[in-house]
Amino acid sequence: MNQLSEIIEASPSRSLLGLDVVCFGYAEALAYADTMASMPFGQTVIAFMNANNANIMFEDAQYRDVLSRQVIFPDGVGLDIASTFVYGEAFPANLNGTDFVPALLTYMEQPRRIGLIGARRDIVERAAANFKSHAPWHEFLVVSDGYFDIANSKAIADRAASLDLDVLLVALGSPRQEKWIDRHIRPECAPLVISVGALFDFTAEAFPRAPGIVRKLRLEWAFRMLNEPRRLWKRYIIGNPIFLARALKQAFKVRVLGDA
Repeated sequence: MNQLSEIIEASPSRSLLGLDVVCFGYAEALAYADTMASMPFGQTVIAFMNANNANIMFEDAQYRDVLSRQVIFPDGVGLDIASTFVYGEAFPANLNGTDFVPALLTYMEQPRRIGLIGARRDIVERAAANFKSHAPWHEFLVVSDGYFDIANSKAIADRAASLDLDVLLVALGSPRQEKWIDRHIRPECAPLVISVGALFDFTAEAFPRAPGIVRKLRLEWAFRMLNEPRRLWKRYIIGNPIFLARALKQAFKVRVLGDA
């Protein structure tokens, strides 16, 4: 735990829009998550903050309260812009779950038991198989697809607890996944729980990832919008400016008014 304490102390969080977001470099984030998956007691829940779910939490006080109890990683160029407005610099690393989770699977040398909840049954099973090809020393277990009756949540949590998991990945979309984890996933389900959004869809190759050059240019959001315009146009065309306006308001309070 001394090494972990040093990691946390060396990487303080930054408050953005009233939520603390960790300030890890990539190596620190991987080491942190790996350590949390090894804990013999307690539970760490990792969620990711991007412009969209930051906007959601402004309209949903319960969601904000849930996120305040989880460890928040910065996801996307919007968070870097907001951090630059408020703190004068971007985050050390873009820790979006679509890239971070596969990297974590590779990083974890000790074989782990990893549970999956979410997406359609065929997609989650294909994602589990592709994860296995990516990191064959781990065991991947489908706990449930994402189309369960909410009344059956306890039975699903009980199943997760019975599987002796080290890591549980939950892909139900925001804000549902973070709220569901907070309400139903207890420490005996897994020491490390990560909400992963559309990760299973990408891993199962049900949806295409943006080409490498597009991701390098930080334009994956535009690629996704062009592929799903009817579902995503409002999130990006309207939501992104709203998010940046809120970040500018915080920056004004901090830099001009001195209100932290």
